[in-house]
Amino acid sequence: MPRTAAEKRAALVTALASDRLLIAPGVFEMISAKLADQRNFDALYLTGYGLAASHLGVPDAGIASYADVLERARVIANGTETPLICDADTGFGGLLNVRTTILGFEAAGCAAIQLEDQESPKRCGLTAGCRVISAADMVRKLEVALDARTDPHFLLIARTDAYGEHGFDAALDRAIRYAHAGADLVFVQGLQTEAELAQVAEQTAKPCIVNISSGDGLGALPPARLRELGCAIAIFPGLAMLAAAAAIDSAYKTLQDDRSIGNLATALYERDAMHRLMGFESVWEFERRWLGRD
Repeated sequence: MPRTAAEKRAALVTALASDRLLIAPGVFEMISAKLADQRNFDALYLTGYGLAASHLGVPDAGIASYADVLERARVIANGTETPLICDADTGFGGLLNVRTTILGFEAAGCAAIQLEDQESPKRCGLTAGCRVISAADMVRKLEVALDARTDPHFLLIARTDAYGEHGFDAALDRAIRYAHAGADLVFVQGLQTEAELAQVAEQTAKPCIVNISSGDGLGALPPARLRELGCAIAIFPGLAMLAAAAAIDSAYKTLQDDRSIGNLATALYERDAMHRLMGFESVWEFERRWLGRD
């Protein structure tokens, strides 16, 4: 039997209480989600950048709507066994929007939701020009979010993007305030050093999330060291999206250049494995039982 949303949330809460670093690869549609799901990761991370790019073909700049993200989250949460962490941007508006967002994503089966303190329209935290609302306004959003949830195991992640605009000290102050407001986890986008991560973890006294976007800086540290510094979850939002884009682009270039696929440099996922991944075996079993087909 598939795990219920409550069971997946409880599993994530239990994993967070352990002394190991949890790994959450980024997923952006159902092929990436199913592939990650069969690897038994601790959680999946629905990346806003990847969703906007794959679903709408637009930048992660506040263009994807609440309805766009909610529907993709619902499909992935219900189509996988791994707890799903969803990037819900700024909560898609004001306080009433935040309340609706929490109720919607909890009902969709997500295990955790991430809210950030950017102005609307937001933009990807790895790009220039991010601007933040006041810390007081973000605290109010968090208070509304915590009041709206009905399952205490539905975790609330408070993210601040203040580092790029105001520096580390301002970002740390916000993280502390968001932790005091009741956020279950804190996420300071843009941390650069081990000392910064350790300071956030110590002063917030909350599990921390680190965004690993490259193999240098914090991304070069062994998992045990990240955990020692106070990181509870390492997310890899762009890994699948960038790997897929590179493979597809390479395959298309070969097809364009050679007008055939005889000399592909890119390895192809086996067709039979894709059939299994998509669940064709259950279709065939149904047809054997009810239609008498071999």
